[in-house]
Amino acid sequence: METRPREQGAHGLSPTQTGETGRAIVIEPWIKQTTRVGRAEPDARTPQARLEEAAGLARAIDLNVVEQGLVTLNAVRPATYIGKGKVDEFAGLVKSHAASIVIMDCPVSPVQQRNLEKAWNVKVLDRTGLILEIFGRRARTREGALQVELAHLTYQKSRLVRSWTHLERQRGGFGFLGGPGETQLEADRRVIEHRIARIEAELDKVKRTRKLHREARKRVPYPIVALVGYTNAGKSTLFNRMTAASVVSADMLFATLDPTLRAVALPHGIRIILSDTVGFISDLPTMLVAAFRATLEEVIEADAILHVRDIAHEDAQAQSQDVAAVLQELGIDAHDRRLIEVWNKIDRLDGAGKARVANLAERDARHPVLVSAMTGEGFERLAQAIEARLAESRQTLQLSLDPADGAGLSWLYRHAEVLEKDMAADGRLAVTVRADADKAARVRAKFGV
Repeated sequence: METRPREQGAHGLSPTQTGETGRAIVIEPWIKQTTRVGRAEPDARTPQARLEEAAGLARAIDLNVVEQGLVTLNAVRPATYIGKGKVDEFAGLVKSHAASIVIMDCPVSPVQQRNLEKAWNVKVLDRTGLILEIFGRRARTREGALQVELAHLTYQKSRLVRSWTHLERQRGGFGFLGGPGETQLEADRRVIEHRIARIEAELDKVKRTRKLHREARKRVPYPIVALVGYTNAGKSTLFNRMTAASVVSADMLFATLDPTLRAVALPHGIRIILSDTVGFISDLPTMLVAAFRATLEEVIEADAILHVRDIAHEDAQAQSQDVAAVLQELGIDAHDRRLIEVWNKIDRLDGAGKARVANLAERDARHPVLVSAMTGEGFERLAQAIEARLAESRQTLQLSLDPADGAGLSWLYRHAEVLEKDMAADGRLAVTVRADADKAARVRAKFGV
């Protein structure tokens, strides 16, 4: 493996005097076969790309990655995942680099994790544990903290191993025939289950509150446009430029976690509510998708969904497939009419690269929009695409009102989008409104159109 020193982070929950939260070694185990453990299909990414992403995840929690490298395997070892020779090699590297944590970018069983920690005498994290750690540090709202804690407890419950037999309670039953009483393992599991039940009850309240908020927004004639995409695809930067907001955006995986909503006026007068959501990633833990279901319902209920892609990234296609997989779990398939492909970061491409991407976009049936969230290039085309997509699901109605019917006109402003109003030749007020199917039906019922 090649040693690759990395710059230290600037923040962390337990920073040292140098600002880092620990010295880490990142390992990317790679099976020689075309399939990856836990994945049914061949991986579209190169091993090096996966290694770089894993190192990026480590740096996202201010770990100083002192070394990173690939380990090619013929097969997974049940006890330690990697072979004994590699275990001994990394034991020497851990000691020479004074590393405090080793990250295995793969699913590691509880037994494998315990054996590796004993062999290396450091903390070992697998990919799921690392992502959970990042989410725990990024959560800022009460809801986000609860969702992360629920996912973390679900993960922790599955990794309790029989390590504390000396803490078992006295034996139960009579004489030597009875089995042991409650073990420390069982006590820990019971405590975790109680905490999970309490968090789920609190999240049920959050879910009901979000539902009330969505119902309230439905009474306002503003369509919802949600941003989704792979982490670090530029969603928050795009959100900030479109809304003139100041959501945290950085060249870092999972820079933002909690959802943010802002009202935006499009060029032709349509007002929308733009929602920035958590970024996705390959092998996103299923417990995180379940825990963030309430947050991701903002995407499910959206009138339009902007799939933001880092088109300058070498693994843009593979990242797109990972996002599609998560959306599929939410019941949104690749042919959903609400989806708009947004190919971001074209400012990072040279002339030939831009020409190649533009050619790909012309041949793509989804008609992707090329933009740069940094420079604002392509934003006019993006606004037009959003307006066109929203117009497909909205109806335009022509109404004739009594000029004295101020209450009726006020109701229209609250429940539909008033496009135009003018005094007709017959002295009545001609009003043109636009609304989605449900609100259009209410307009027809109220005014007898």
